[in-house]
Amino acid sequence: MAQKINPLGFRLGTNQEHHSIWFAHRKNYYEGLEEDKKIRDYIQNYVQNYVQNYVKKDIKKDKKKKNVKKKNKKKNVKTSYSQSGIARIEIKKEMDLIQVRIYLGFQKLLKESQITELQMNLQKKFTQVNKKLNIATTLISKPYGNSIILAQYIAGQLKHRVPFRKAMKKAIEKTKKANTKGIKVQIAGRLGGKDIARVEWIRKGRVPLQTIRAKIDYCSYPVRTIYGVLGIKIWIFIDKK
Repeated sequence: MAQKINPLGFRLGTNQEHHSIWFAHRKNYYEGLEEDKKIRDYIQNYVQNYVQNYVKKDIKKDKKKKNVKKKNKKKNVKTSYSQSGIARIEIKKEMDLIQVRIYLGFQKLLKESQITELQMNLQKKFTQVNKKLNIATTLISKPYGNSIILAQYIAGQLKHRVPFRKAMKKAIEKTKKANTKGIKVQIAGRLGGKDIARVEWIRKGRVPLQTIRAKIDYCSYPVRTIYGVLGIKIWIFIDKK
C-alpha cells in the first residue's frame, strides 16, 4: 500500500508556514501544545455560538415582518452566516505577549465589542498572569478558495439532507470565482443513509500531490448526520512556485 502523508506537513519550509510559532523546552512543550489547542477550540465554539444566535434572531424578525422582499434578502445572509467562517487561527508567543490572529472568510462575523469580550475571557482562562493576550482579525479575499470554509459549506449542505453529489458539485462551482487550478473533494461514510459505508470523490483540474513546489490547501473535516459521521477531505491546487 502507498504511504500517504499530510500535504501541508509535506510542504513545510517551502510554501507552507506553521500556524503556531513559539519556543519551549522539552519538559514544557506539551503544556504549550495543550494551551494552543484550548485557545483554538474556545474561539471556534465562541464564534459558532454567536452565529447560531444571530441566525435565530433573524428568523424571529422574519416571522414578524410581512414584506417578501426583505425575507429573500435575509435568506442570502443566513446561508453565509450559517458557517463558522474561520479559515485558520495563528498563534505567536513571546516572553510577555501572546498574539492570536483569526482569519475570517466573511465580513461582520466578529465585531469589536465581541473581540474585546473574547480577549478578556481568554486572558482569564488560559494564559498566565504575566503574559498579555492580543487578538486580531483579517478577512480573506476569496473565502471559497479555502479548503476549511469549503468543507464547512459541504457539511451544512449534508446536514440539511442535500444529496452528497449535488453538494460536491456546488462546492466545485464556488471555487471557480477563486481562480483555483484544480480541486478534489472526497466524502466517506454512510452516504445517502445506506448500510454499507463507501467513498465517493470528484476531481476537476490538476491536483499534483507529489510536487513540493505546488501550493496545495488541504483539510479533513468530520460531519455528524442522522446516519452517522461522514468524513470530508478537500485538496485545492492554488498555484505553483
